[in-house]
Amino acid sequence: MRLLKLVPDNTNIDFVRLRYIAFAVTTLLTIGAIALVFARGLNMGVDFEGGLMIEEHFQTAPPLDELRSTIDGLNVGDVALQPFGDPKVISIRLPQPPGTDEGRTNAVVKKVETAVAAKFPGAEFAKYDTVSGKVSDELIHRGIMAVLVAIFAIGLFAIFRFEWQFGISTVVAILHDVLMTLGFFALTQLQFDLNIVAAVLTIIGYSINDKIVIDDRIRENMRRYRKMEMREIVNLSVNETLPRTVMTSLTVILALGALLLFGGFVLHGFTAAMILGVIVGTYSSIYVSSSLLITLGLRAEPPEAKGKAAGKAERIRPQGE
Repeated sequence: MRLLKLVPDNTNIDFVRLRYIAFAVTTLLTIGAIALVFARGLNMGVDFEGGLMIEEHFQTAPPLDELRSTIDGLNVGDVALQPFGDPKVISIRLPQPPGTDEGRTNAVVKKVETAVAAKFPGAEFAKYDTVSGKVSDELIHRGIMAVLVAIFAIGLFAIFRFEWQFGISTVVAILHDVLMTLGFFALTQLQFDLNIVAAVLTIIGYSINDKIVIDDRIRENMRRYRKMEMREIVNLSVNETLPRTVMTSLTVILALGALLLFGGFVLHGFTAAMILGVIVGTYSSIYVSSSLLITLGLRAEPPEAKGKAAGKAERIRPQGE
C-alpha cells in the first residue's frame, strides 16, 4: 500500500528567495493588526470587562433594536447586544448590579428573562455569567503576564538551545502570530475572553513546536555542511522538514474544523483562533523566522569554530618532523 505524500520527495523550493517579500508582507500585516486593535478595540467578554452577561436563545433572529428597547425599559443599566456565533443566539451584557448580593443578580436575570420571553415568544434563557470589576482587572493582568512570560521563556530557551539568532527569530515569529490573532478578533469583533487567552497560549506552543523542528534541522545541516552558504542550508532544512510541517498542520486543521462545526458556540471563538494560529504559525515558521536567521548574520561555521580548528591544526605536526 502506497503512503499518502502531500509533498513530493526531493522537493526543492527556494523559500529564501522570497524572504524580502515575506518580511514586507509580515510587517504590513503586523502594522495592520496593531492599527485594528487600537482603532476598533477588542470585544472583551465579561471575564475582562466585568458585569453581567446573559445568553438568550431565540427561535428566529430577533431585531436587535427592538430587543434593546425592551431591556432598556427595565432600567437595569446600559445594555450591549451581540450575536453569539449564531444570529439566533444573543449575548446580553449588563452592568454589575449594585452590591455583591447574589439575590440582586438573580433578580435582574429573572427580570430580563421574563421581559424577553414575553416580547419574543419561544425565547429561552441559556445561562448567565457575572464578574466583578476587581476580578476582571486581575484577569486582564494575569492574562497579559501569561502571554509575555510564555514568549520570554521560549525565546530564552531558544537562545540556550541554539544561538542568540534563533532566540530573536523565535520571539519575532511568536509576536507576529499573537498580533495576527489579536488583529483577527479586532476585525471580526468576536468575543475575547479567557478561552481566547488559552487559545493564544496554545498557538504559541504550536508555533514553537513547528519552529524548533526546523531550527534543529538547520543546526544539524550547519554542522554537516560547513562550507555551504547559509541560504542553501536554510532552504535545504525547510524543504527536508516540509512534509512533516504540512502533514501536521493539515491534520490539526481537520480536527479543529470538526470542532468548529460541531463544538458549539462556546468553543467557536477558541476554535477560530486556533485555526488562524496554525495557518499563521506555519507561514511564520517557514518564511519569517528561518529566513530571518540569514538577516541576523548566522553562519554555518562560527568564528570560534574556525579558531579552534586552526589551533588544532597547529598542534598536529607531520610525522617526519
